[in-house]
Amino acid sequence: MLSQLIWRCLALCFVVLAIIGIALPGMPTTVFLLLATWAAGHGWPALKQWLLTHPRLGPPIHTWQRHRAVPRRAKYLAGASMAVSILLISFSTFPLWAKCVLVFLIVAVLIWLLSRPELSQEQLLEIRSKWN
Repeated sequence: MLSQLIWRCLALCFVVLAIIGIALPGMPTTVFLLLATWAAGHGWPALKQWLLTHPRLGPPIHTWQRHRAVPRRAKYLAGASMAVSILLISFSTFPLWAKCVLVFLIVAVLIWLLSRPELSQEQLLEIRSKWN
């Protein structure tokens, strides 16, 4: 029972962060939706099903789960957000070592993200037809 409560709280926190990401530029949405789906799968099956079948939130989750792909537009937006983050970090008052670690981590994530496949036009049409 406690385990289920922890998973539900975690899933809810990720959903809240995803909703904030919808409204706040530079904050990821899809990452938190994926984490919410994962956590809900452990303790809140109804929320997981709702996320997967939601007309707006479901397609990016489905795309990742089925194809492990990231849309090109998402890569561009993430890259731009990371570039702004690096710029802000460079002007921050963080110690030099912290700046270097943060920039290294951001660049590592960006390299990983850019190495993810993109969907073909046929795959995109297939996913869109499921949700329309």
